[in-house]
Amino acid sequence: MSINSKVTALTLSAVFCAGMAATPAMAEKVRWQVPLAFPSHLVGLTTPVKHLSESLAAISGGDVQLRYYEPGELVPPFEIMDAVGTGKYPAGYTWVGYDQGTIPALPLYSGAPFNMEPPAYLAWYYEGDGKALLEEIYAERNIHPMLCSIIGPEGAGWFKNQITNLDDFEGLRIRFAGIGGKVLEQLGASVTMVPGAEIFQSLERNTIDATEFSQPAIDKMLGLDQIVKNYIMPGWHQTLTTSHLLVNKDVWNKLKPETRALVEMGCESATLKGFAQSEWAQPTALREYEKEGVTAQVLPGPVLRELEKVTNQVMDGIAAEDEMFKRVLTSQREFMEHHSIWHGKGYLPRDFYQYD
Repeated sequence: MSINSKVTALTLSAVFCAGMAATPAMAEKVRWQVPLAFPSHLVGLTTPVKHLSESLAAISGGDVQLRYYEPGELVPPFEIMDAVGTGKYPAGYTWVGYDQGTIPALPLYSGAPFNMEPPAYLAWYYEGDGKALLEEIYAERNIHPMLCSIIGPEGAGWFKNQITNLDDFEGLRIRFAGIGGKVLEQLGASVTMVPGAEIFQSLERNTIDATEFSQPAIDKMLGLDQIVKNYIMPGWHQTLTTSHLLVNKDVWNKLKPETRALVEMGCESATLKGFAQSEWAQPTALREYEKEGVTAQVLPGPVLRELEKVTNQVMDGIAAEDEMFKRVLTSQREFMEHHSIWHGKGYLPRDFYQYD
């Protein structure tokens, strides 16, 4: 072998060894059963869990596997937090607003009235106080939470009659979630929390007069437009909706740092994927509603302003009774005020676009 050949061989060998040294350590084997709060096919809301599980399996070479189960297969949707915190299951994928009765601050994370839109929320969550405060909230429950999906505003619901003023909420039997439900209670509505899988039957049997659930495309999957033809928008009560992967804290702490980083990045990727899926699906659903004779009513500005006033009263009342709710709400309000100069001046106004 010539000197040049020997040099080339040594160089290639050095490059190969350096590449091997740079290869990240393989994650340990993870096999998690993950109960879901919603059916896995709901676009943007639950479909990110499929992206998460497939991505983690691929990037880890099959070492990290999350097997998810439909609502009720392992535990009822409302029991996921307790099942994860007690270690019955290592993780769960859920809408954390279901646990507002136990932890009042959670609706501020799952989707609150007249709150931030997704871009601002992501800034507050990742760069501001949001993530740290949520981890503090769940630490007492022996849970490590991760944002794992975000979608835009919901519809304000399906009503038999149009809403022209706040008096129209008086006496309504309505399925409504989160803080928005407390607002409607203040306006005289009878609010109940019905799991997503039971909403269609409740409307069909007239046990409720009206309901909200999610975005247009998801509501269509549930067939709500088959029963009620009056759709109210915009989603004043939830300017965004999130889903979270909750992991038992003992299980989380035992993972290698590289495995934890892998799962965290997986959820960040799933959040982006879910948002893209959701934004892609909504206009198609609304166009289909139009063809089917569904009336999509946009609430008048004065009605929205009155709803905002009642909302602020309700949230101030909760803040006066719960310190963590007050901390999260104060942080969100301060960031919304700070962000408003960019939101108001940096983006084209909505009425600039003249599309139907």
